Amino acid sequence: MKRETLAAEDAEDLQIISAKLQDAVGRVGDLVWLPKARRFAALFNRFKWENGQHGDNLRIRSGLHFNSVLSVKSHKILRGAPDAVLSLLAIRFVQKGAEDPGGMVELIFSGGGTIQLEVEALDAGLADVSGEWAALGRPDHEAAS
Repeated sequence: MKRETLAAEDAEDLQIISAKLQDAVGRVGDLVWLPKARRFAALFNRFKWENGQHGDNLRIRSGLHFNSVLSVKSHKILRGAPDAVLSLLAIRFVQKGAEDPGGMVELIFSGGGTIQLEVEALDAGLADVSGEWAALGRPDHEAAS
């Protein structure tokens, strides 16, 4: 079993983490904003897309974190329901300007939910923290017409 550990310091790095976390699922209660530490952290059960098209359908528990977080806003996230399940579709970063390393990180969930992190600079990490297990199925996306 191979465990991933990745870091992101720019939008290109974050695209790799986003691809690893596509279709990851997690509970609202597993997403935490620590304002004094300026950190946002989350635990997800991610689908191991790196196994390839015909590989085993496996999931693994992974921790995601962002440092230098100035503020957090959410839209259509049931923050009062810690057991509600979210399905992560993608993570995007929009830099403020060419000379400013800060910007906005957006976590995009199915159903239209989003979490926006205003960051002083992009400083993110993803690490697998468990063994893998058989997934109940393979996430399927209908082709756009």
